[in-house]
Amino acid sequence: MKATKTIYNVTLALVLGLSFASCNDYLDEMPDNRTQVDTEDKVVRLLTGAYAGSTPIIMAECTSDNIDDMGDSYSNYTSRFYDQLYNWQVLTEIDNDGPYFMWQQFYTSVAHANLALQSIEEMGGATTQTLREAKAEALLARAYHHYILAYIFCLPYNPATAAADLGITYMEECENSLNPSYSRGTLKEVYEKIDRDIQEALPLVGDTHLDVPKYHFNRNAAYAFAARFYLDYQKWDKAVEYATEALGSAPETMLRDWDEMNATPITGDITPRTNLYIDASANSNLMLMTATSMLGFWNSNLLIGNRKYSHCTYLADTEDLQAQNIWGSAYMMRCPARSAIAGAFNRVFVCKSPFMYNWLDAQHQNFQAVTVYPAFKADLTLLERAEAYIMLKQYDKACNDLNLWMHNWTTSTVTLTPELVEKYYNDMDYWEWNAPTQKKRLHPMFAIDGPGSTQECMLHCVLNFKRLETVYEGYRWFDLKRYGITVYRRTMNESGKPLKVTDSMTVSDPRRAIQLPQEVLLAGYQPNPR
Repeated sequence: MKATKTIYNVTLALVLGLSFASCNDYLDEMPDNRTQVDTEDKVVRLLTGAYAGSTPIIMAECTSDNIDDMGDSYSNYTSRFYDQLYNWQVLTEIDNDGPYFMWQQFYTSVAHANLALQSIEEMGGATTQTLREAKAEALLARAYHHYILAYIFCLPYNPATAAADLGITYMEECENSLNPSYSRGTLKEVYEKIDRDIQEALPLVGDTHLDVPKYHFNRNAAYAFAARFYLDYQKWDKAVEYATEALGSAPETMLRDWDEMNATPITGDITPRTNLYIDASANSNLMLMTATSMLGFWNSNLLIGNRKYSHCTYLADTEDLQAQNIWGSAYMMRCPARSAIAGAFNRVFVCKSPFMYNWLDAQHQNFQAVTVYPAFKADLTLLERAEAYIMLKQYDKACNDLNLWMHNWTTSTVTLTPELVEKYYNDMDYWEWNAPTQKKRLHPMFAIDGPGSTQECMLHCVLNFKRLETVYEGYRWFDLKRYGITVYRRTMNESGKPLKVTDSMTVSDPRRAIQLPQEVLLAGYQPNPR
């Protein structure tokens, strides 16, 4: 009974804020056949629940600069949830892609990880290879879910302010008390605990206990996560070290085969290409996760769901997927983006996110939308290493990684050098709402050289490449927060061009931390300032 109560107590106390007094009868019923976790096999099976069935991707994309408001003629093609999300308002609508479901799912995953860690200790510790690897997986799952929660619900990590900035509760133990209370602590404390968990996990990490490694923290995914975290934590040397461990000695063999993607035939149905993108056998996909989400519809040519807030042709033509770039024409992309334009529909997308159905009632066509996405992929890890090299001012090494990514993404024969990059971006104007470019003013959480410097120009390049690589995957929001890039809310006219700016989010705007779920706040949890 104890194991079952542990999982559900954490979920109810922290996620829903309900009293346990009314739940005792429910908690006394076993939801499965597990009485206690006391064997290696049970620990390994328990960890399948340590991965959240929710994703913040749509929240992150819709709060970023990857979308525009298509105007009043599109007003019938949205919902209150998307209206609030796009306008950086407090989210009051319940949605599978919203904060409440994410909070619930992520802390439930943490509870599974904590129970696995507790069970390993009760069995005498990580004394076998299986238990050592399972302990590493549990530590990494716990660290990862707290990391994403902090990135969505906290301000960006800034060493100068992290000791005062609000964090999120870092759950380190199984909760057994009836009415626990939780404090948020500071962002500094959260990052220190993530750091500790990663450092304890990496020496133990391995894949022999995994039947389907790509859906778990396998070795490569563990080091890719470490690289991303230490890039954010501003430990540039560690970011390089761990990215190199993830990529191996031949990173070119780890990158996505865009020629294969482009050769995969599609007509109106993009499913063959999206299935290839999330193929577990692809070297580029280091770790995959599943989620109940509308992402597969939102990132497609389907006339379902929100269409008012869109990655539209104007944005793509001037800033990313269809714009002239440092390598030359957008037509040099090995797998060009797709455009869907018809009536009240204007979207440029990349075939990444499969749309699948979890049927609740097939007779009445009642379903939950489900998708699969890469939580870690080699192409992004390569660009993260390039960024760390830039921060270390090792520009030639950064260019090696940027060239490798660029030549894999395009057919260009251009070879990037620090001098070429510096000239390209110094010849470019900074972005304006009605005169957009690929160069936005940077106000990072860390020190960089000034405008026009080699370092600033190299950062513009890597941020540009990362934006292309991660469109419709949410990571642009991470970079906007880290680099203090002002985000504007822009409404398009009937011709699909900028009409006006309705709002902006500057580096000091508290809305960069999405407000916590209303249900959690009603239970007494400290809100983000507004």
